[in-house]
Amino acid sequence: MGASGKGEFSRRWCVLSDGVLSYYENERAVTPNGEIRASEIVCLAVPPPDTHGFEHTFEVYTEGERLYLFGLESAEQAHEWVKCIAKAFVPPLAEDLLARDFERLGRLPYKAGLSLQRAQEGWFSLSGSELRAVFPEGPCEEPLQLRKLQELSIQGDSENQVLVLVERRRTLYIQGERRLDFMGWLGAIQKAAASLGDTLSEQQLGDSDIPVIVYRCVDYITQCGLTSEGIYRKCGQTSKTQRLLESLRQDARSVHLKEGEQHVDDVSSALKRFLRDLPDGLFTRAQRLAWLEASEIEDEEEKVSRYRELLVRLPPVNRATVKALISHLYCVQCFSDTNQMNVHNLAIVFGPTLFQTDGQDYKAGHVVEDLISHYVVVFSVDEEELRKQREEITAIVKMRVAGTASGTQHAGDFICTVYLEEKKAETEQHIKVIPASMTAEELTLEILDRRNVGIREKDYWTCFEVNEREEAERPLHFAEKVLPILHGLGTDSHLVVKKHQAMEAMLLYLASRVGDTKHGMMKFREDRSLLGLGLPSGGFHDRYFILNSSCLRLYKEVRSHRPEKEWSVKSLKVYLGVKKKLRPPTCWGFTVVHETEKHEKQQWYLCCDTQMELREWFATFLFVQHDGLVWPSEPSRVSRAVPEVRLGSVSLIPLRGSENEMRRSVAAFTSDPLSLLRNV
Repeated sequence: MGASGKGEFSRRWCVLSDGVLSYYENERAVTPNGEIRASEIVCLAVPPPDTHGFEHTFEVYTEGERLYLFGLESAEQAHEWVKCIAKAFVPPLAEDLLARDFERLGRLPYKAGLSLQRAQEGWFSLSGSELRAVFPEGPCEEPLQLRKLQELSIQGDSENQVLVLVERRRTLYIQGERRLDFMGWLGAIQKAAASLGDTLSEQQLGDSDIPVIVYRCVDYITQCGLTSEGIYRKCGQTSKTQRLLESLRQDARSVHLKEGEQHVDDVSSALKRFLRDLPDGLFTRAQRLAWLEASEIEDEEEKVSRYRELLVRLPPVNRATVKALISHLYCVQCFSDTNQMNVHNLAIVFGPTLFQTDGQDYKAGHVVEDLISHYVVVFSVDEEELRKQREEITAIVKMRVAGTASGTQHAGDFICTVYLEEKKAETEQHIKVIPASMTAEELTLEILDRRNVGIREKDYWTCFEVNEREEAERPLHFAEKVLPILHGLGTDSHLVVKKHQAMEAMLLYLASRVGDTKHGMMKFREDRSLLGLGLPSGGFHDRYFILNSSCLRLYKEVRSHRPEKEWSVKSLKVYLGVKKKLRPPTCWGFTVVHETEKHEKQQWYLCCDTQMELREWFATFLFVQHDGLVWPSEPSRVSRAVPEVRLGSVSLIPLRGSENEMRRSVAAFTSDPLSLLRNV
């Protein structure tokens, strides 16, 4: 076997025995030229063939910042040596990492979970785009999917670098204690986290299996281009589109599209070019013909049923991308009064793009037109999903109308005021520009970061929606979008960032109970407010409630068989507290609000006998409404990706069309909120 410490190979006779790798001048030599103790090995790497001029090589890194390079002619021999060396230096607690082939294996200082005060040493293996880890306090964790990372960054200075990996609310800090092997890990992880090729499944992916490149473009156009005349029909500048697409393909995660830097037509052209250039196409070569043939089925129900069948057959990433794209195009055509892009016009543009035809095959356009027109049925979109979509889009467009009406058309015209801990002038914080993608957790981190507030273990900092009299408040779920909340706040409510004092007790309760239901007696009162007119009815009465994963039911008494009332859980907003003027029988109450399709707000007031009972009910509501994810599984970090925008410095969109046209478009979308989403 060839061995090298300086880059040039020399033939050496190597022996691995009793935890020591020795290398000799030749097989007859008695005294070794040198040796590497397994206990000193910190990393073992297997580079691609021919990386070092030798066909098959592997690298051994030691604590003394030395690198040994070994090469063999045979892949089988190289694999056997790597396996044996790995077994020699990996402890029993991390032997699960040896079950599969790896490109890199070793130990590194890290911080994760609840132990962020001090670094510990963990064992890691990199295989493809998966990073597996074994920590001293537990067994092998679920691997980090590097191409699904929300963030990959390097913090600190050149002497004390830290690699930060964030995936699905999990955060891992890997420290560069030994520079030589850390730089190797850094390069390997960055490469594994990048797009591997041109197909959809090889792209950097988001949580919903949608390529980040698609999400970035769609999100930007949703925020900045819904009312841009001719969006998607007009082409951007070729040079700018090409540069943008190259950046997105290289590392979409690190590309943050900002208004003033990119024009909507450049972004829309980049998205179309990406979809048209997919080697296998969005609908795949194997199924493309079946989709086109389905468009010719005359019976509408039969045709829609066929589309649903074909959708299920698509690979998961393709299926998720098709839904995300059609959902976006559906929103675009909702504003066709302003942007002139109705369903038919969008189909003319996207038919040839998605089916990669020359535009002569009219069936391609028919498929896209059908998918947009029957969006709700084809993709099984429920009322709750439609409501959230409607709220987000309405908030975005109304902000733009406000900006246009003021005559400035600047993003900085919209300012969000958030208070820290309590509503006082000195606690005010003004956030300029709230991105459509900003979550309650990101807003919370932004406020804490501005006031230099550190987050300690079991500090459950949360953003609350509080009414003016501070009689009721709702802790926003950490993943909840902020923009629709701000849009619906009105003058009698405000946002406050403070610690959620009951969160620890609620999490303990949820961890200890069995099942996801809750039932019991509570004091109940109904108060229906129609179009803002308070029409109270009666006082508080004892009622029996059952809360499960789908609905909240009210019974007159425990023995009742048929519920008096029933509400879908996910359509409810639950506030802690009850209006004092209603004279609640106990101080442990909460308010349940349901907004009907006609903008009628229905409110119910429920009171418990004890504080613990109130926390149990509220915790169960959160649990069932958010599919069990009540609090991030990892503690938050005080860092965030919020665009730094100066007040009034960036145009929201280059509006084409008058202010009246904008207002008509918004009015059509909000007069009967779900009508546009229902007429499909």
